[in-house]
Amino acid sequence: MSVELFQLLLLIIIANGAPILIRQLLNNRYNLAVDFGRTLPDDRPIFGASKTWRGIFASLVATTVTAWWLGYGPEMGFLIALYAILGDLLSSFIKRRLAIAPSGMAPLLDQVPESLLPAFMMMQIFNLAISSILLLVLIFIIIELTVSKVLYHWGIRKRPY
Repeated sequence: MSVELFQLLLLIIIANGAPILIRQLLNNRYNLAVDFGRTLPDDRPIFGASKTWRGIFASLVATTVTAWWLGYGPEMGFLIALYAILGDLLSSFIKRRLAIAPSGMAPLLDQVPESLLPAFMMMQIFNLAISSILLLVLIFIIIELTVSKVLYHWGIRKRPY
C-alpha cells in the first residue's frame, strides 16, 4: 500500500470517526440534527437524529487538522471530510427511505458511500488508480466493521455496527 493511499485512508477514517468520538465526549450537548427533525412526505426523517451539526463540525475540524499535520493543505482535509460527510448523509437518506431506523445496520450502504466518494474525488490529487480506490474502500469496510465492534464493547458506540 502506498503512503498516499494509507494517508487518504487515515483521513477518511478520521472524518468518519470524529462524530462518534465527539458524541462520546459531549454526550447529548450540541446534538442538533442536520435535518432539524423534519420529515419528508413519507413521514420519515430526511437523515435522522443521529446526523448532527456537532458531528459535521467535528469531522471537518479533525480531518482538516490531521491533513495539515500530515503535510497537506488544510483545504485538502476539509474536502475529504466534506465528501465523507456527503457520502454518509446520502446513505442515511437512502436508509430512511428504506425504513431503516437511524443507526440501523445496512451493510455496505453504511461504509461504501462515506469511503468511496472522498476516495474517488481525491484520486487525482493522491495519484490513485481505480484499483487503489477499490482497495481503499475494501480496507475501510473491514476496519469500520472491526473497530465498530471494539468501540461497542468499550461502550463508545451504541450498537456493534
